[in-house]
Amino acid sequence: MKVIRKGVWCLLLLMLVAVATPGFAKIFYSKNEAMELAFGKNAQVEQLSLFPDEQEAAKIEQLSRSKLESGLYTFYVGKEQDKLLGYAAIETGTVRTKPETLMIVLTPDGAVSNIVTLAFHEPPEYQPPERWHEQLKNRPLPEQDFNKGVQGISGATLSTRAALDKVRRVLAVYEVMIKDKSKD
Repeated sequence: MKVIRKGVWCLLLLMLVAVATPGFAKIFYSKNEAMELAFGKNAQVEQLSLFPDEQEAAKIEQLSRSKLESGLYTFYVGKEQDKLLGYAAIETGTVRTKPETLMIVLTPDGAVSNIVTLAFHEPPEYQPPERWHEQLKNRPLPEQDFNKGVQGISGATLSTRAALDKVRRVLAVYEVMIKDKSKD
C-alpha cells in the first residue's frame, strides 16, 4: 500500500512540475510590429506575391543552395511618399524540431539591412543573438556562407544554419524575381 501511495505522490509531483515548467515558445513581434520595425511608423506597406515558375525556382534553389518550401513567396514593399524604402520577407522554418520565424529586411538595392527574430520556439539557449545576425548585413549572396567568413556559434549550429538558409533564400528570390524587374 505504501508503494502505491509513493507512486501516486511521484506521479502528482511529476504532473505539477510539468505544468509549472514554462514552454519555450516565444513570439517577439506581430506582423504589424514587424513592418513598423522594417520600414518605420509612417510607411505604406504593400504585399508583393511572387510565384516562381520552374526556371525561376531552379535558379533560386541554385543560388540559395536550399530547396524551395513553397511555390509562393511574399515580400513586403515599404514606401514613404512613393519613395521605395526597401523590402521585407518573413521566413518560417524548422530549426531542430520546432519553428523559427525571421524577418529579413533588404535595402532598395537588395542588400540585407536587418534581420529580426519574430518567433523562436526552440529552447532560448539555441537562439542566435542579434549581434550574430549583424555579420550577415550588407554581405552579398555568394558570401553568405560559413566557409566565406560567417562565424558559427557553438551550441547553436542548427539555428545559425537555419537562419543562414533563410537569408540566402530571400536574397536569391530578390535576385531572380525582383532585382531586374524593379528597374523596369
